[in-house]
Amino acid sequence: MDAFEASLLATGLRFICGVDEVGRGPLAGPVVAGAVILNPADPIEGIDDSKKLSAKARDRLADQIKQRALAWATAYVWENEIDDINIYQASRKAMLLAIDKLPIRPEHILSDAMPLPGCGIPFSAIIHGDALSASIGAASIIAKVERDAFMDGMDRLYPGYGFHQNKGYPTPEHLASLQRLGACPIHRRTYAPVRAVLHRQFTLDLEGRTP
Repeated sequence: MDAFEASLLATGLRFICGVDEVGRGPLAGPVVAGAVILNPADPIEGIDDSKKLSAKARDRLADQIKQRALAWATAYVWENEIDDINIYQASRKAMLLAIDKLPIRPEHILSDAMPLPGCGIPFSAIIHGDALSASIGAASIIAKVERDAFMDGMDRLYPGYGFHQNKGYPTPEHLASLQRLGACPIHRRTYAPVRAVLHRQFTLDLEGRTP
């Protein structure tokens, strides 16, 4: 997990940033990016792609990353902007915002497959980077933990959609509740299941009008 970092550190660089996003697939809520500069003198055991870890392991590792990394940051791009600029561009924007929030300017960025031209910092876009780079894996962990906690809060604010369980992803239960309850304010209007529900509601509203 540290081969990419080791090769860059061997050239004399000190601050290698991993960056990743969480939340492309959900029908609701923000996309969240994490950026992490790990301390090569204090390696953290157990870092991996956040999707491969249990919630308990992610929470434990997120705490360690925040305590022991040289720098870390997270950034959100909200559902209304996702609808405006599309999820790919929103994911890229969230990554750049997270990098900009770091208290240390990175000397090189390792991203999970996302090219970052124009960021002013050399970068490497690594396919499946969250499973191949400790820095990217760490970024995916803090982003996942933060987004999950946010969606837990949304479950209390908008009950009935199961956000505590599904985190906004299109599970059968979530799709059924979307059909039953309609869309709530944090649903992404351009995603097909949400768009279909909104179109149906708009059609029913039109049919219900009197001349």
